[in-house]
Amino acid sequence: MNRIDRLMGILTQLQSKKFVPAERIAEKFSISIRTVYRDVKALTEIGVPVSFENGRGYFIVQGYFLPPVSFTNEEANALILMGAVSQRFGDGSIRKHYESALSKVTSVMRSPEKDKAEQLQDQIKMMLPKEGCPSSYVSDNNFEYLSSLQNAISSQTILELHYQNNSEEVSRRSVEAIGLIFYAFNWHLIAWCHMRNDYRDFRVSRILKMHNTQEPFRKKDHINVNDYMKAIPVNY
Repeated sequence: MNRIDRLMGILTQLQSKKFVPAERIAEKFSISIRTVYRDVKALTEIGVPVSFENGRGYFIVQGYFLPPVSFTNEEANALILMGAVSQRFGDGSIRKHYESALSKVTSVMRSPEKDKAEQLQDQIKMMLPKEGCPSSYVSDNNFEYLSSLQNAISSQTILELHYQNNSEEVSRRSVEAIGLIFYAFNWHLIAWCHMRNDYRDFRVSRILKMHNTQEPFRKKDHINVNDYMKAIPVNY
């Protein structure tokens, strides 16, 4: 491990614990106590406020955050609000990744702001009408495909789908995904279907199996998903 990587590792270790003895740092990175002293000094010289308490070890002065993961209260609150949206309209994969990301956000917040964020999470709820709402308009998000579909769209790789239509007929489709649209309370995959040689709208909850072939798109001139949306005969 080079010194830059070691310094970043020591910084991460200091951020994860309230106090870290020099001996524990030395053991973790297989270095001498003297090298620990030099590395800590190097961190302080670049602006990291590392301090020391006898009998307990090194610690980072409260209030210090690495710039890439520093959030204002308003930014954290916005993420918490979107978390409520993901719980209602995301699928299993999105909820899992969002919860992981949100835990990273709250882990770098100071204690008072962290307490407020946790309280806010319990105070944001989402409800959708059940009475008078057709069953076809009730979101069925008991699947875990959205994250993989996002990856296929961004990487422009071909997907193999086992898809069940409205008549419960199952077919195997090779598709090139160009976008995801949420309408009629369900997620829809918009993709070029090799079997139909045209664009098709696949409701994500009807996908039974999915495999990313990692093969690049064959069609080179896909339409913009915004143009496709204009042809959908629904009121969003």
